[in-house]
Amino acid sequence: MDSQLLELLVCPVSRGILVLRRDENELWCRASRLAYPIRDGIPVMLSSESRELTDAEVSSLK
Repeated sequence: MDSQLLELLVCPVSRGILVLRRDENELWCRASRLAYPIRDGIPVMLSSESRELTDAEVSSLK
């Protein structure tokens, strides 16, 4: 994913900063505790397509 694109994207729920997790192929938001999938190189920024982060995953963002 292009770093310039990542700088422009924010969480649609909280407007928080997103963190690229390459291993999971997701964008994570600590504020909303949601993970957004990246499919075929395109971030899917729909809350209905997101999943809730576990406590351990949120802790790993700190």
